[in-house]
Amino acid sequence: MKSKYTATFSLVLSTCAAAALQLVIAASPAWAEKKLAEPVYRVATEATVSAPLATDQAAAAPASPATKVPLDFTQKPGEHPLAPVLRNLKISQDELDNNIRDYSCTFAKREQINGQLGDYQYILLKVMHQPFSVYMSFLKPYTGREVAFVAGQNDGKMVVLEAGFTRLVGKINLDPNGTRAMDGQRHPITDVGIRNLTAKLYKMWDAESKFAECEVTLKPGKKVEGRTTTMVQIVHPIARQNFKFNAARVFFDDELKIPVHFDAFSWPVQAGGDPVLEESYTYAKNLKVNNNFTARDFDSNNNPEIFKK
Repeated sequence: MKSKYTATFSLVLSTCAAAALQLVIAASPAWAEKKLAEPVYRVATEATVSAPLATDQAAAAPASPATKVPLDFTQKPGEHPLAPVLRNLKISQDELDNNIRDYSCTFAKREQINGQLGDYQYILLKVMHQPFSVYMSFLKPYTGREVAFVAGQNDGKMVVLEAGFTRLVGKINLDPNGTRAMDGQRHPITDVGIRNLTAKLYKMWDAESKFAECEVTLKPGKKVEGRTTTMVQIVHPIARQNFKFNAARVFFDDELKIPVHFDAFSWPVQAGGDPVLEESYTYAKNLKVNNNFTARDFDSNNNPEIFKK
């Protein structure tokens, strides 16, 4: 009998030791780095969004020109905090593809380039979705600079007419990704626009939704250049290779159902410091959709209203 109890006691000790070892491994930093998907998701909601609840079928189906799918940031039981954000970005994509043919605005952007945060740039912007066409007239700085790009034309190059004395050189064609075109810019002209921003945000947060350590905060009723928006803030408290930004804020226009402002911050340089602004883009000022733009509005050769020396 004694040997039987001894064997049983040894088995219990072995089982406890194995369980303790698993707890030690799971608590180690290296293990936590690989197992980001296992912690409980965290959500901080400061206010309840009053938008009507969208059904799964309505949210999944592309919007038709006659259909307006409401934004809804309600998190369903067991969902990742980013799931409602992704659903609404999909609604935004459908709105831009089906209900918004073109738009104009005073585009404002501020970017960090090579570790230095630049000044705000203000640009009169026109965008047409099909074919993807962009016209820019710089207001500040580079006052008077004009840029045009139309997908599938001009051998993939953008047309530039510089400001000041350089304008006398005339129009030049530049590779959008070339050194000269990218001087002082964080993204090429091919990435400009609300549709491109929406697609990039969806891709980024879809990848990040595979992991935890995500705090989502909602703030409805926020004003951006006079437009009423719902702000969604996403924070990743710990710097991980899986996360691009420490914090990001996207403002969904309540009327148009599309993002009209975006801010992104990297982690503080020092512990306890403030997040560092990486990029900020605003499409809300003087925003006007469906202007009935045509190819002429982006034609650097045959539109006498633009690219004048």
